[in-house]
Parts: sequence; structure tokens; C-alpha cells
Amino acid sequence: MDRTRPVKLGLGVWALIVALIALVVLTFLPTPYVIQRPGPVYDTLGTAAGADGEQVPLISVEGAETYETGGSLDLTTVQVVGNRERTPNWFELAFAWMDSSRAVVPLESVFPAGVTTEQRDERNATLMVDSQHEATAAALSELGHDTGARVVVVEAVEDMPADGLLEEEDVIAAVDGTAVESAKQLRQAIQDAEGEAVELTVLRAGEEQTVEVTPEQHTEGDQTTWLIGVTLRTDYDFPFDVTIQLDNVGGPSAGMMFALGIIDTLTPGQLNGGEEVAGTGTIEADGTVGPIGGIRQKLYGARGAGADYFLAPESNCDEVVGHIPDGLTVIRTATLEQSLDALEVIADGGDVGGLPRCETAEG
Repeated sequence: MDRTRPVKLGLGVWALIVALIALVVLTFLPTPYVIQRPGPVYDTLGTAAGADGEQVPLISVEGAETYETGGSLDLTTVQVVGNRERTPNWFELAFAWMDSSRAVVPLESVFPAGVTTEQRDERNATLMVDSQHEATAAALSELGHDTGARVVVVEAVEDMPADGLLEEEDVIAAVDGTAVESAKQLRQAIQDAEGEAVELTVLRAGEEQTVEVTPEQHTEGDQTTWLIGVTLRTDYDFPFDVTIQLDNVGGPSAGMMFALGIIDTLTPGQLNGGEEVAGTGTIEADGTVGPIGGIRQKLYGARGAGADYFLAPESNCDEVVGHIPDGLTVIRTATLEQSLDALEVIADGGDVGGLPRCETAEG
């Protein structure tokens, strides 16, 4: 009689029990990660659900002539699975790791310590509103309209150089005698001063004043910047009303697609030639297109929604290479003008293969 068989059988049973216990533990054990996956896609030329659930135009204009559009100019989004209150379990992470349309990222990169989910959502909502203003300014400037930009102080940070010198609602009209037309321009002037005092021409309650502020050097990681310690916003006087209606979506990454949608709405013909085009990218009033997060998920979301072309920020090219879904043509862009040039080629049925592509890690 083989006495080892019962022993082996017993060990097998115990191994199975241990494995089952481990599986249960892994199911409930918290993880330090969240999952990014493709989110909803919205056509800036179409409609979206309003606060009451009714469909309303995503972009509407009052006070100016508008034109029929065609095809789509889709903005793409990313959904995050998990938060600080509930992170995905290890099984969910394993499946996400095997799915090329998803990404597993550290919890801290999406939900920084000390920031609640509600605070994050509020910040993203603010960034979305700001991106809509910048998109409108970029689009109208591209069309030759004066946007009446004013750089306004939101807050002077305590114990920083501007504290006690600048006040809430001050309008910064000039720096060292040069008219200020954007917060970006002001920040660059401060960097160029390299620690030397800058002279700011300020409008306070309608009266002009001159304020001298000496920037302070700050180092974070390997990056050194000069700061005066002030939070800014840019106000605009648009020649007519442009309303962007999109609830439950936050962040600044839809800016470029908003700008393209506005331009298409305000100009004759079809900007995209009736083709299905998607994209992403922040936008500044001067037309600069900036980087965004989750571009791989946005590529898959765009293709899943039927897009044939995708406009990707040049600064995200290193994340695009090797991760383009089959059937999607990705065109890199760094400015609103470059995006418009690409759309012109697409609309005319031109040589799309000759447009800038993300072919190397450098873009």
C-alpha cells in the first residue's frame, strides 16, 4: 500500500485552501494604485446633456453669425477607477495591466496626499472653466477679434515678495514698461529678470500705480524658478457670447478641441471636411497647445468612438509612440495654427502622410 498518497492528497488540499485564502485576501487588500481607462468622447460640434438632462449644443454662440458643421471634432476624456476611499483590488490591477487601453498609476499621482476627492473635483471644474475661456480667446484671436485680455490678481501669497504690494483685483497693465497681455507673458518677464526687481504698472480701483517687486528664487527638484508669489487670472471682453455646455467633465485638456469647435462654428464650410477627427491638448490664449495626462487612454477612446484622425500635443509624443490603436492616424501639433493646417489637409483630401507625426520619443 502506498502510504505517501494520503499525505500528498492532504498537502494538495491544504495548498488549495491556502491559495483560496490568499485569493480572498488579495480581493480585499487595499492597493496604492488606481486605474485609468478611456472615458466618454464628446463631439464639440454636437450636443451634450445639460444640468436638467436635456440635450443642448456643446458650443453655442449669440451675437455673431454661425454656420453648419459636419463630421466631428471630438474631445476625449479619461476615467479613473478608484480613489483614496476605495482603491482597485489586485485582481482588477492584474486585468488592467494586460489591457493596452488601460494604465495602472500610483494613487498619489492622481490623488495627492491631503487633497480630498471633493477638492480634486472642484479644482478640475475650475480648470475646465479656465480652459473654456482660454479656448474662446484663442479661437477669437485666430479669427481676428480683439479679446480685451486683462491679467488680474486673485491673491498675493503670504510672506512672498508680492505680499503687501499687490492686492486682490489689481489689474497688472505692464511690466517694466511693456504692456501685459497674458499671465504667461508676465511670468516669462519675471524669469528673464533673474532676480532683479521688476516694475509693475497696476490699475487699482481704476487708478494707475507703480509697484516694484523683487522676485524670490525657488527650487523644486531640478527646476529653479523666480516667483513673486501671486495667483493670477486672465479676464476677457469678448465681442459676443460663446457658451460651452459640458457638465461632469473636469480639467484643462479639452481646450484645443473647444477652440477648433468654436472656429468651425463661426466660419463657413466644414473645418474637418466632414471627417471624424478627435484630439486633446490644453490651449493658451496665444494658441499654444500644451501637454495632457492619459493620452494613451484617449487614443483608444477616440478610436472606439469612430475617429479616423487624432490631433496630439507634440509634448506628449513620447507617450504616443508605440501605443496607437490600429486604424487611427495621429498627427502631432504644438499650436492652434498647426492644428488648423492639419485639418485643412484632411478636409481637402490631401497627403495626410506628410503631416507631422509622433515618430520618435522626441516627437
